[in-house]
Amino acid sequence: MSRARDLANIISGGFTADDIPNIDASKITTGSIADARIPASAVSQHATSFDDNKIVNDISTLALRQASNENKGAYNTNSMYVDVFQDDTGIASHTTSARNSSEYVSSVVSGTSDTTLTVNSSNFKTYFDWDNADNNSYMKPVGGNTSSLYDPTATTNSYFNSNYTQISSNNTIDDSEIPTLNEAIWTANSSDTRYTIQNDGDNAGGNRINHSNLGLKSGTTFKPTAYSFKWRNGAGGHGDTQLHGSTASGGYEGDFLVMMKSGSISNGTTYSGSFSNSNFYDTITVRTYHTSEQSIMYDTLELTGTMRASSLVTNATGNFISNAITAPSSTSKMGAIITYQDNAGTNALNTDIILQLSADNGSNFTTATMTALPDFASGIKMAKVNDLSVTVGTQLKYKLSFANQASGSKEARIRGVSLQY
Repeated sequence: MSRARDLANIISGGFTADDIPNIDASKITTGSIADARIPASAVSQHATSFDDNKIVNDISTLALRQASNENKGAYNTNSMYVDVFQDDTGIASHTTSARNSSEYVSSVVSGTSDTTLTVNSSNFKTYFDWDNADNNSYMKPVGGNTSSLYDPTATTNSYFNSNYTQISSNNTIDDSEIPTLNEAIWTANSSDTRYTIQNDGDNAGGNRINHSNLGLKSGTTFKPTAYSFKWRNGAGGHGDTQLHGSTASGGYEGDFLVMMKSGSISNGTTYSGSFSNSNFYDTITVRTYHTSEQSIMYDTLELTGTMRASSLVTNATGNFISNAITAPSSTSKMGAIITYQDNAGTNALNTDIILQLSADNGSNFTTATMTALPDFASGIKMAKVNDLSVTVGTQLKYKLSFANQASGSKEARIRGVSLQY
């Protein structure tokens, strides 16, 4: 076909795309091309992808370090929340977990164990702080006053006089003598000269009231419900012997528990009885009242009741959930860095330590797959998750769970959390 015919056909039939031959792009020197005509691949192949996660993780790590160094409480910015457990204000709830005053959270919680037993000469040293002068005292209140049965801040004085074989009205109780006097209350004294004595009246009525205050060891309290004691001295001038209990929280004012013996008393005789009591005490007081100058000696004192010991319990599982953090805008992706410690054994990420994130106030938690980072500090490990898809919302929370925990073999401690959003 001739060029003239081609031109005639174009004029008569119109100019169509089929009439345009392949044109080299270099021939297009003017004008613009619509965005829709340029595929994304034509642009992205020339652009280097940018991932800001490394920067975000570094900032989170710095925030954790700064908070740790300055002992800061939980705080948040427009894009990050940090808590190193300086206190528990950032934690909304615990399930068989607890924050420790050493600034970590674990599945180890405080507990108690109760044992019914009789305290006597064979075991009193196990439970009573018998050789600690700061936790025991022997004193006579002035004027027959029965308050302030035990004051751990008081110093021993001449109100009450004691010694072993030689007694004088001016002797005081030295700290070094307290273990011997304490031991003498519990153990047999038939061939011993260990005893306590009130030589002088108090000049306010002639009463001689002696308080032998027996402090239990730290973390231990006792609920006595029965007694047995043998009196080892003369019977003259005995008014009564009572048992009292007191606590630090109660100001050591003392609760009267039972009158173990009132009136005349016989040397070498055992007096026993039981009584109703539902309270635990950290100090037990044997109070003896004399109507005349008299020495006091107990032989084989025994107290039956319930001994309560504080203990730590490692729960196999547990979790804790943060308070809600309000994001400045709707959030669909979150991240986090945690610092943790293997206090015992080796805890596997995502198996023994599980992290879940939520943006809808905890209605839906998404489980993260954490990966390890270089150690935060000596003995303190670190892990991360970035861009975890969550149910859209503005109320952000994290949930950290423990699994497979066992005392001495696997114990995880969470040291810090930096939440990213």
